[in-house]
Amino acid sequence: MLASGALTLWAAGWFVVNIGEQVGPAILLWIATPLQAILLTAVYRRTAAAPGLSVQTRRFWRGLTLAAPLVGLGEAAQAYDAIAHPAPGVQHATPLMVTANALAMAVIIWSLHRLPLGLQTRGERLRVALDASTVLLATALFLWHFYTLPLLAAEDDRAQALVGAAFVQVLAIVAVAAVVKVVLSSYSHVDRRALRLFALAMLIGCFGGMPQSYLRDMPHLLCVQATVPALLFVAACAGEAQRAAARRPVVADHVDAERRPFSLLPYAAIAAVDGLLLMVCWIDPTDAKIVGLGAVVLTGTVVVRQITAFQNNRRLLRRLDHSARHDALTGLPNRLLFHERLARALNRPALGTQRHELSVALIDLDDFKAVNDTLGHETGDALLVEVASRLAGCVRPEDTVARLGGDEFVVLLDGTGRAGADTVAGKITAALRLPVQAAGHDLLIRASVGIADGYSGDDGSHLLRHADIAMYAAKAVGGSRHLHYAADMAGDVADIARTGAELRAAIEHDQFVLLYQPIIDLGDGRMTGVEALVRWDHPERGLLAPSEFIPVAERSGLIVPLGRWVIREACRQLAEWTREHGDAAPPTLNVNVSARELREPGLAGYVGGVLAEFGIAPARLGAEVTETAIFELGEAVTNLRRLREIGVRVSVDDFGTGNSTLTLLQVCPVDELKLDRSFTQAAAGDPPVMAGVIQFARALGLQVVAEGIETPAQADRLRQHGYTSAQGFHLGRPMPAAQLAAALTAPAALTPVPV
Repeated sequence: MLASGALTLWAAGWFVVNIGEQVGPAILLWIATPLQAILLTAVYRRTAAAPGLSVQTRRFWRGLTLAAPLVGLGEAAQAYDAIAHPAPGVQHATPLMVTANALAMAVIIWSLHRLPLGLQTRGERLRVALDASTVLLATALFLWHFYTLPLLAAEDDRAQALVGAAFVQVLAIVAVAAVVKVVLSSYSHVDRRALRLFALAMLIGCFGGMPQSYLRDMPHLLCVQATVPALLFVAACAGEAQRAAARRPVVADHVDAERRPFSLLPYAAIAAVDGLLLMVCWIDPTDAKIVGLGAVVLTGTVVVRQITAFQNNRRLLRRLDHSARHDALTGLPNRLLFHERLARALNRPALGTQRHELSVALIDLDDFKAVNDTLGHETGDALLVEVASRLAGCVRPEDTVARLGGDEFVVLLDGTGRAGADTVAGKITAALRLPVQAAGHDLLIRASVGIADGYSGDDGSHLLRHADIAMYAAKAVGGSRHLHYAADMAGDVADIARTGAELRAAIEHDQFVLLYQPIIDLGDGRMTGVEALVRWDHPERGLLAPSEFIPVAERSGLIVPLGRWVIREACRQLAEWTREHGDAAPPTLNVNVSARELREPGLAGYVGGVLAEFGIAPARLGAEVTETAIFELGEAVTNLRRLREIGVRVSVDDFGTGNSTLTLLQVCPVDELKLDRSFTQAAAGDPPVMAGVIQFARALGLQVVAEGIETPAQADRLRQHGYTSAQGFHLGRPMPAAQLAAALTAPAALTPVPV
């Protein structure tokens, strides 16, 4: 680069020295150009071989490596003709010079053309085309005035001069077009500084010969003697800039940041043409018509460009406004737009004495957090998109479905009273009951809907708060239903929230205990197993039954850590009984597994790890699940099969109270049925369902345990129908581990304890 810079200074300095009269041999005015071309070729070869360049970038610089020696060859041919045949005002465009330069220009244009521009939209492409047209029109005017017009005036053969001028002018315009197109679009594959330097070199080459008309009396001087070395030096600087940037290449992710929506090039072109117009009109009016016409066309081009820019800006503003008022994931109105529409509905004037009715329905998906935690956010997003589509299909065009955030949606039913809101809520719950295909998973959706009924003039924030309270009340009664707000709901929701907070603290501070209810052989009274039942030892309220905290644990997701604590503690206790009592220890132990736990993909792995830790055979552990839990969660069957594969038994609790029982037994791995107390406690004259169940179970090879035995008569009836195992208060109440341990050595210790 130092040698190239020195040659450039030599060429410029010696050119100045020779202004007026020739000093020294003519070859000294030309010697810098071929040497510069050799140096430029070496620079571009080194740039193309630099590490860290993309394929497109490397290809661009390899093309320029071929163009550099062609430029040197063309200038050498021009130098030979100028030295051998000096003539004032002649450019010495020999066939070899024209051919070499044309080939070099073609290589450069092709290399620029192959660069990916990164233009995405039709508006961007139109903007670049109009800006490029502006610059090209200005270029054509300057070439006409400073190159073609003087050439036509100096040459005797005007036709030949016009053809030669047209060739040079078209070549220059095409070169400028290639540079301008790349400069105006993006810097995605060529370094910003390198591309600017290369564009400057191209412009020097295009316009460097314009002052030649002022050197008519000095045949030994041509502008290219000074401008071409400067061009080659700037081009070499461009290659060095690209090589220096190779350690920090512009990657595709940064293309948008590098794209230039605004450029000074077209405005600089307008200013230049305006200056040329003033000069022509003031000094040389003979060319005023051509330049004036060009200025008018140029101005029209800029006007069209600005109109398209304004249209693009208007479309952009519409997109920004839509993005600000709509949810990016689902496309539904967001919280901002919903509040605007709610305020508009509440401000509608009354029709006579009748106020305008409306309803706000707040919808929250049950167990959506479980989907995100177990199946990933991509699946959760797909689920939300499908839910949004189904909600939109349940309302009228004048209603609004919005996403407030997360898995919370809201519907504004404008002009709808309580009855109409019930109809829409029924459609929503029915639509959400259908399975959803999300990222390859079949999901069943449960949603709780809270409805607040209002009138014009009501407070919008109060309506939303009331809908929120009603939604939580719907969750409290089991979810997958809708409730209208009532004044007494607020206290219930507050109690649920307080219980949830206390429950979380109870898990952290180990406030839970297990009681164990024996499962008895109805023939000889032996204990054939036990069922672990969790209780909350509340510091203020004492021992709490599951009905007081399990629903809250399921809604909050705390049922998962609580359930794992139950499994671990029960297995630890079984291992302790086995060490202390050997064969007298309970042969089997059952634990209850909730619907939420069955969604956990790591459930079987956790259970297997606990069994291995305490050295318990998997067949001694039974997982009790309800029919509803299995059928509401498709993943439950997969988890139960995994438990079965490691040897854990599966029991269906409260058998006979769920839906599609026969289908359940066909698709789900089941070892044992626990007959619900509603059948074991049936009066003597009721249909003998228990008899049918035992026959049915024997046919399928299943064990049966009868629950809820509270009297000797119930136990006798079960024995008569062939039942061998049962549990209930008559046979043994739930008891602490220590009391059960005493019963292992003294069966009489099975004394009921208060619960």
